[in-house]
Amino acid sequence: MASSSSSGLTFKLHPLVIVNISDHYTRVKSQLNPPPLTSTSATINGVENQQQAPRVYGCVIGVQRGRTVEIFNSFELLYDPSTHSLDRPFLKKKQELYKKVFPHFYVLGWYSTGSDAQESDMHIHRALMDINESPLYVLLNPAINPAQKDLPVTIYESELHVIDGIPQLIFVRSSYTIETVEAERISVDHVAHLKPSDGGSAATQLAAHLTGIHSAIKMLNSRIRVLHHYLVGMQKGDIPCENSLLRQVSSLLRRLPAIESEKFQDDFLMEYNDTLLITYLAMFTNCSSTMNELVDKFNTAYDRHSRRGGRTAFI
Repeated sequence: MASSSSSGLTFKLHPLVIVNISDHYTRVKSQLNPPPLTSTSATINGVENQQQAPRVYGCVIGVQRGRTVEIFNSFELLYDPSTHSLDRPFLKKKQELYKKVFPHFYVLGWYSTGSDAQESDMHIHRALMDINESPLYVLLNPAINPAQKDLPVTIYESELHVIDGIPQLIFVRSSYTIETVEAERISVDHVAHLKPSDGGSAATQLAAHLTGIHSAIKMLNSRIRVLHHYLVGMQKGDIPCENSLLRQVSSLLRRLPAIESEKFQDDFLMEYNDTLLITYLAMFTNCSSTMNELVDKFNTAYDRHSRRGGRTAFI
């Protein structure tokens, strides 16, 4: 397997595809109901060993505009491990159904799970060449590695290389970027803020929230440092001057004084005072409602005693 692709294609992967593959793998693994962890897997150097973990298969769909390939969605496939083949009638039926819903999408390739591409994967890859002459292969690694910072997703292309005088089709790695739309960003943010199924305490949720904020600030700080070092090197002449980057930095810096202007402070204080006023009114309303309920209960109880002793009500 070659190290990198030479096709020059640009791949854009949407989060929905990653969520679908992960969900597919989780469902299949839970349905198998494996024995306890000690007999099926082990942890070596902080990496979970999942050699006996099941593999799932499916197709990825999207569009290709020129040299840009954008992967939007995916669907599951039925796979026969004994013959290393796919259920073609099922694939054709799913393809027709998705074509009705997404008429502009077509099959770009397929996906699977595992730590690395295997020799048997090439049989599936060749079988899909009648649908797409140059399919791509999306591989998700389900193994847990706390030390890994990048997404455990790899995109492979197939290239014809001559090895020992024999032309062979091999997998080559391709770089990709994550592309999102507004609906996907809202969905991912909602999933990230879901309450744990075990009803985690407020302290746990607060710690997770603060950890996320800390990570975001840390990443922002690192990017600002990289930009600062780049500009210092450009000023010293160590790095060639790039006018397009300088224009972007200048545009970014011109936004900062607008935030500290007097008009901004006045508008901010006005909105802040209005928010406090609404909060205080809501508190007074709640207190008044609570007091009314207390007085009604007291009058009801006191009225019963007054009927016996001839006393009048409190209010």
